[in-house]
Amino acid sequence: MIKVGDMMNYDSKKLKESYQEALNDKEFKEFIDKIKIPEEILMKYTSTLEECSKEFHNCLNCPSLNACQNQMLGYAYLPRMSNGILQFHYKPCKYKTNQDKKYHFLKNIKYYNLPKNYIDASWSKVDKRLASRKDTILWLNNFINNPTGKGLYLTGNFGCGKTYLIVATFNELAKKNIKSAVIFWPEFLRDLKASFNDNYDEKFDYVKEVPLLLIDDLGAETVSPWSRDEILCSILQHRMDNDLTTFITSNFSIANLEQHLAQTKDGVELVKAKRIIERIKYLTEEKEMISKNMRNIKEEVI
Repeated sequence: MIKVGDMMNYDSKKLKESYQEALNDKEFKEFIDKIKIPEEILMKYTSTLEECSKEFHNCLNCPSLNACQNQMLGYAYLPRMSNGILQFHYKPCKYKTNQDKKYHFLKNIKYYNLPKNYIDASWSKVDKRLASRKDTILWLNNFINNPTGKGLYLTGNFGCGKTYLIVATFNELAKKNIKSAVIFWPEFLRDLKASFNDNYDEKFDYVKEVPLLLIDDLGAETVSPWSRDEILCSILQHRMDNDLTTFITSNFSIANLEQHLAQTKDGVELVKAKRIIERIKYLTEEKEMISKNMRNIKEEVI
């Protein structure tokens, strides 16, 4: 019959042997020497420590976050002592920490259905040399310094940088803890309709109430009484009633947008379209920006 004490001694011996064998690996030995935790504790966790050692050494010569070889991107699985107990946790690397600091402002801005590259939209990357955009850039720069009052209805040709300029403005304001939302209008409508049985009210209420809103590419959607009267009109009315700053981009001028909004499968409804236009004029100042197609430019400035 094996005594309990003998079994415990046997298990302890096997744990120590496994631990000593692992120490034959140079990288594992270097890692253990660095963490300075008593051997009688470490030998109970040899396989986990080997995993930690591998992730630790992956980090030593890692050139960038994109090159991360660890199981969790930007993190290393490492041991630490807490109140005499060995614990394991994920510690962010320097690249992840720097990225989190750089994009900390994103907690203040929500992008709905907008391409991810706009997250990097920066005022410092804006090409301020183009004469055709100077008036708009000056307006937006003044708004960054004093973000109150009317928003901007920015119209212009395809690809002239309307969305980029306003998103860059919102990103700058997010760094000042001003909350905002950017919605790509045609896709937002499809997404909203698909969320009837999910988080419809949450999405709808948020864009109505957020302090700063960009409705991007208004007029690119197929107009329906639902999208125009129940969604767009409700958003604009709420924001008008509560003095919430609203920006809009469109390839249509406000005058042409009225014609677009009047056309539905139910026929021409000029009165309902005019109600929308009245609210847009109350909320925004219209500016036209005609410029070359910035999407064909490969430079860092946009």
